[in-house]
Amino acid sequence: MSAWQLVAVGLVMLLGLIGVLVPGIPGPLIVWAGVLWWAVTEKSGPAWTVLMGATALLLVNQALKWLLPVRDLRAAGAPYRTLFLAGAAGIVGFFVLPVIGAVVGAVGGLYLLERVRLGGHGDAWASTRTVMRTLGLSVLIELLACLLVVGSWAGTVVAG
Repeated sequence: MSAWQLVAVGLVMLLGLIGVLVPGIPGPLIVWAGVLWWAVTEKSGPAWTVLMGATALLLVNQALKWLLPVRDLRAAGAPYRTLFLAGAAGIVGFFVLPVIGAVVGAVGGLYLLERVRLGGHGDAWASTRTVMRTLGLSVLIELLACLLVVGSWAGTVVAG
């Protein structure tokens, strides 16, 4: 697979990660499609292994999503822009501090954005807790699953 194709696959996966944060875009499906494209083009044992692992992990993720309460963004109170930027901070945090950085970046970004928007610690913290209760677990599980898939793909590409 050429370097340009790898960049294109990486961009597709990035779109999938963004899709986890934006309602209406099927993020996990897009991430999986990127892995499928890479595995079909690469045709190697590690590529098929990553595809099988991604498929299993994303299927478990979907089952967990159905078992969790439905997300209600309107009840959370924070604007969509704040939620999107907090999710983007979680993606950056994942790569700065692998795995745990996703949670630290998302929650920290949400709190900082709410503090700027609302002006004080008490209101920002209350809003952050409300948003995390409303969305937190569902989105974090989906984002973590997608980040693990992207991370395993990136690790396999770098090692290969």
